[in-house]
Amino acid sequence: MKNIDKTKPVLVTGANGYVASWLVKKLLEEGITVHAAVRNPENEAKVGHLTNAATNAKGTLKFFKADLLTQGAYKDAMEGCELVFHTASPFITDVKDAQKELIEPALNGTKNVLETAKEVASVKRVVLTSSVAAMYSDAIDTLNAPKGMLTEDVWNTTASLEYQPYSFSKTLAEKKAWEIAESQNQWDLVVINPSFVLGPPMNAKQTTSETLNALKMLGNGTMKMGAPKIGVGIVDVRDVADAHFKAGYTPNASGRYITAAHNSDFLEMGTVLLPKYGDKFPLPKKAIPKWLIMLVGPLVNKLFSRKYLKNNVNIAWKADNSKIKKDLGMSFRPLKETMEDSFQIMIDEGILKAK
Repeated sequence: MKNIDKTKPVLVTGANGYVASWLVKKLLEEGITVHAAVRNPENEAKVGHLTNAATNAKGTLKFFKADLLTQGAYKDAMEGCELVFHTASPFITDVKDAQKELIEPALNGTKNVLETAKEVASVKRVVLTSSVAAMYSDAIDTLNAPKGMLTEDVWNTTASLEYQPYSFSKTLAEKKAWEIAESQNQWDLVVINPSFVLGPPMNAKQTTSETLNALKMLGNGTMKMGAPKIGVGIVDVRDVADAHFKAGYTPNASGRYITAAHNSDFLEMGTVLLPKYGDKFPLPKKAIPKWLIMLVGPLVNKLFSRKYLKNNVNIAWKADNSKIKKDLGMSFRPLKETMEDSFQIMIDEGILKAK
């Protein structure tokens, strides 16, 4: 049980990331001093939205230059902080060298930040951004879990370097985090495991994430003949930021937290947008048959292997989010609000154009 002093600064690694940006905004609004660690504090295009968020907020923003893979790079930024949010980690699925692009950054970055936390005497709690990907690879795994759904006790056992390497990287990194946490007793570790994160990016033009790719595919006609019913959990980026905040400042927060609002699929993501955007955008209205996507999927996208499609299409995704509701008092936005706010930003930024 850790009581974190709100007058002390907090460190956010990868502070200009998709989730981290909303977390920084929330912390600043609460009057907290944020040590924002980013690769290049001089890059206005990548950090300007954080500077803007600080303008009318009660809190103070201080940038620190730090690279995820440079040992000890976060030490200066961490000094004096009781709370560390480690959010920096790559989210890419189209990789050429999984070991180099996913496994090493996720594993070494986690090691780097948490080993540094052992050296900085002020640190009392580390909140790590992991993922439900550390619990499963395919929708079928969620149904095969002991209670017929994901819970915080479940670990991913089906991912590998060759299959679902992103999930593999999240699993290895989170296991490493728990190993380091258990090697000391100065600070405790709380882990946030979000499902697929959607919602408006604070810096859409600079956000390179699978989230935006999914929205583009829904709105640019790629799925106008139909969307695959790929089972997926969905959560709003603003709710994920709130979950991190609550995990940091709730004294009895402990362990892992599934941060998923909706057990959904790609077709539902599209159809929920139809009332507002259906007349202007070629949104999917029906499901693409499984046999058809099994036939053409692997030709269209190398990520759509037959194994992946077999284990995810027309298979429900199920997770139990009762722990985060009970322990942290979390409530989640409706899917419609998340989808409409995300889609609108894409239109406002000119990323999606009406027909």
